[in-house]
Amino acid sequence: MPYLPTIVLLAAGLVLLAILLVRTTRVLRGFRQTASMVATNTQDRAGLLRARSAALRVAFAQRRRKPENQ
Repeated sequence: MPYLPTIVLLAAGLVLLAILLVRTTRVLRGFRQTASMVATNTQDRAGLLRARSAALRVAFAQRRRKPENQ
């Protein structure tokens, strides 16, 4: 039975591979969730920045406009 150590090593390698795949999948799932949160937060902040700059443009345009009754 010289093939028995080979089978045992193969089985141990497959178990180790399965454990590593499960752990890697969990880590990648957490990374994907974190990346999604960061992207959402960045988009929200960019939207607020665009809204503020648009409000400033409107305010400056109103200040530059000459009064109509003069």
